[in-house]
Amino acid sequence: MTPLTLAELAGEEAELLPQRDTLFSSFNINIAPVVAVNLAFAINAATINSTATANAGQWIGALQLH
Repeated sequence: MTPLTLAELAGEEAELLPQRDTLFSSFNINIAPVVAVNLAFAINAATINSTATANAGQWIGALQLH
């Protein structure tokens, strides 16, 4: 990525966004339930002076309706 020169920056234009109520007038509703599950298991049974390690997994599911 090359840096902009002052001439390029001066040539850029911007415009104002419409008011929020104008943007909301279409009443489009998006529903996206997201479910995340984290599971980890470690077993350290009937042992003396030992350590237990756990492997963790994460599952994420999303469904978008519109």
